[in-house]
Amino acid sequence: MNTTETSVYETQLPFEGRRQGKVRDIYQIPAQNGEAGMVLIIASDRISAFDVVMPTAVSGKGQELTRISTKWFDFIRDLNIIDDHLISTNPEDVPGLDASLYEQCEGRMMLGRACEVIPVEFVVRGYLAGSGWKEYQNDGTVCGIALPDGLKLSSKLPEPIFTPATKAVEGHDENIDFDTACKVAGKDVMERLRSVALEIYTKAAEYAAERGIILADTKFEFGYALDADGNKTDELLLIDEVLTPDSSRFWPADDYEIGREQDSFDKQYVRNWLETIVTSGDWDKTPPGPELPTEIVDGTVARYREAATRLFN
Repeated sequence: MNTTETSVYETQLPFEGRRQGKVRDIYQIPAQNGEAGMVLIIASDRISAFDVVMPTAVSGKGQELTRISTKWFDFIRDLNIIDDHLISTNPEDVPGLDASLYEQCEGRMMLGRACEVIPVEFVVRGYLAGSGWKEYQNDGTVCGIALPDGLKLSSKLPEPIFTPATKAVEGHDENIDFDTACKVAGKDVMERLRSVALEIYTKAAEYAAERGIILADTKFEFGYALDADGNKTDELLLIDEVLTPDSSRFWPADDYEIGREQDSFDKQYVRNWLETIVTSGDWDKTPPGPELPTEIVDGTVARYREAATRLFN
């Protein structure tokens, strides 16, 4: 484990099949006693920008991400439209995990049901931003969906739209149209999960709006639950993290203004600082990333924490 006093940069737990993403460490927990296997997801304090993982930990970020995600899972369960993968956030529930390792998992882990992941990002947009804004400027569309003329950056869309993307192993995901997504995952599945994603987004956006936050867009992931033999079942589950500042754009409603980029409760604060380093010629957006100053680290985690507090007190 690579840590500072209050941060976890990475973990090395005694399980096979370890995978390390930009932020999360993922472990396979094998099937036991005839029950299906599980997956252990640890949200570290790593932070990435421009597809580069920074060398500096943002202390507490992983815990805030996990707190937000697990609260949203509770919210979505109450909607009763789809089951999810989450089993526990308690280190004591992880089979084979020694008590000496609990500390690095505490508050930042999700133990979930093992799944075969559907290789599509289920993106829902309620506002025009990011890659959607770029496409709209060129073609008047987002993922092939025609939008009204005259929209501006950060405009609210007439209604939320479903805009799938490919799941990239490295680099950026690529926007695709619905027909292409159907070829990847199957038409019946895509139609069902499009409906699920739009309903979750709509209900979550209403909830966030009551708390002074605009949920501009988000992405979901789904998978098929595996049985005790590791075979895919027909049971579809909502998986991974959900509705966090790492998978969504959260904007403060009291500062919202059409026609410009919005302040957000995410790592945009880090990106903005990095752009100044790029402009000064001290970094070229390739690995390794620069060390982050203390004020940037503190300002970043404060934004994550404010989002969690506004949403869930």
